[in-house]
Amino acid sequence: MATPVPRRLYVYDDLSEELRGHGADESRVQRLGQTLLALLRQDPRVVLLTLDEQIHGLIARAAHAPFAVAIGVGRAGTRVAAEIHARTGWFPTIERVDVWREEDDAGGYALAGPAPLTSQLGAVADRDSVAVVDDTIFSGLTMRAVLAALPPRPARRVHAFCLRGVALSVEAVARVAPVTAGLLAPGRILEDVSFINASGLIHRGAIRRARRPPLAFFERPEWMAAWFPGYAGDAIVLCREIHEAVEAPPGGRAPRRRRGSPAPSAPPGPRRRGSSARR
Repeated sequence: MATPVPRRLYVYDDLSEELRGHGADESRVQRLGQTLLALLRQDPRVVLLTLDEQIHGLIARAAHAPFAVAIGVGRAGTRVAAEIHARTGWFPTIERVDVWREEDDAGGYALAGPAPLTSQLGAVADRDSVAVVDDTIFSGLTMRAVLAALPPRPARRVHAFCLRGVALSVEAVARVAPVTAGLLAPGRILEDVSFINASGLIHRGAIRRARRPPLAFFERPEWMAAWFPGYAGDAIVLCREIHEAVEAPPGGRAPRRRRGSPAPSAPPGPRRRGSSARR
């Protein structure tokens, strides 16, 4: 089955900030990044998102009393929690859990992490209010897993937050706990809407694979062709150039690699081709 071309592709621009101040190659790397984003802007299907507009949308939906603890899902969720707290004061204490989706050998997905979620969440057992914060709710698999792993406590206030979410997936998560999203995208995942981070186009780790090295999105050409039909080749060339520039080993050191654990913490599910999210 061919990878579907989404009717709307949301690209979170977390790349521009990263490429600023990139050492001796700063001007060249920034030019390459700007060229890539300009290429995407020419496509009316593509919507570029900024951090500020998503956080502003989230905060505008409702006010919340401070939570005893906020659980940031991975590095991205922890950063989002800190950015929200800086504007609202909702999350005075932020703890991080690490869990991600990775492709398994059977052609599906499994959740993986450095330790079971129940052990990572043990510190919140006596907290009366818990926020769970991630950057994206796409399939909702990761968010539901974290919520399900919270230690039980009667009358605890629990709320989920994300910068962006697919409306149908957010509705499914909301059956477990209330959810606030900065941006809600209607439609079916993959066919109607997909989310990607611009940094995932160039950094290995955007696609995690059990017992195999991770990939960047540009290294999965069938997905690139579906996301950027008619100009995927140009996008891949730019992504590869940026990747080589930012990942070049300085002073002869080995290239940087993003590490992950192959140990699954949840049973695999079917992998939908072209799935752009690990969450």
